[in-house]
Amino acid sequence: MSGLFSEIFLTTLLAGVLTAAIPLLLAGLGEQISEKSGVLNIGLEGMMLLGAYTGFCSAYFGSSFWLGLLAGGLGGMAVALLMALFCIRLGMNQIVIGIALTLSVDGLTALLHHFQFARSRPSLLPAPDWPLPGLEAIPVFGPAIFDRTPLVYAAILLVPALAWLYRNSYIGLNLEAAGNKPGALDAAGVSVTKTRTWAVLATGLLAGLGGAYMANVAAGLFVPFMTGGAGFIAIVLAMLARGRPLWVLAGALLFGLSLALTTALQVAGLNIPTDVVQMLPFAMVMLVLVVFGRHSLLPPALGLPYIRGDR
Repeated sequence: MSGLFSEIFLTTLLAGVLTAAIPLLLAGLGEQISEKSGVLNIGLEGMMLLGAYTGFCSAYFGSSFWLGLLAGGLGGMAVALLMALFCIRLGMNQIVIGIALTLSVDGLTALLHHFQFARSRPSLLPAPDWPLPGLEAIPVFGPAIFDRTPLVYAAILLVPALAWLYRNSYIGLNLEAAGNKPGALDAAGVSVTKTRTWAVLATGLLAGLGGAYMANVAAGLFVPFMTGGAGFIAIVLAMLARGRPLWVLAGALLFGLSLALTTALQVAGLNIPTDVVQMLPFAMVMLVLVVFGRHSLLPPALGLPYIRGDR
């Protein structure tokens, strides 16, 4: 009986790790794209939150999980479009605009949620799972990893895909040049402005999908401010990874583990104050920053000026 309990506990813990990690992974990979092009996307939190709201509303009113994901990605891209307009096209301060967009989305989604769902508090049906034949029967790992919604598989496969893209494609080379050698890219006839704009829009798409995952899959409902700083954590993960998607995955899983352990400690009934338990994930992030923060976390590209061109 104890062996069965241990297996169920480990399966639940591993599933919780993955559930908490996927939004951070998607947003962190998106932020990495933006940073490679030379844009520090502080508005990532706002992109995730609007993606969560638009994704939930579309899935709820449209009765479609896939419509919710599409709307979530488009919601994140809407905030990214404003970020690109103000920071890349008009050359405004990235940090100021990013914070302003995040605060605006915080207030907007909270207000809309109050008028639409303050009394009803609706929730969604469980997201559809796609079990992988043969793999879902593996003890512990099968139900936790190989019996998930397709967005989980897509997020994990995105890690090697982006690693290949950065090293073996013109898109990756252009992104690298836009961040580190914008003058050379401009001289080669490729628009730095357009390259950075598409990079920020890709960031918004992935961040919006991460927010939609939080609302439609992880929680099954939308709550104002539900991202809870996940966008800022994703920014830190992208900085620590320094252009390596695999490190973003590792960081997201580490943070997901700390969140899952937080829940496990509460379920186990250990006599630990709730505030202390909830602080553990963020304390882990601070520990990582102290250990790896001896070198600058900001990629060199983020300190370079923009090049505005019409090409």
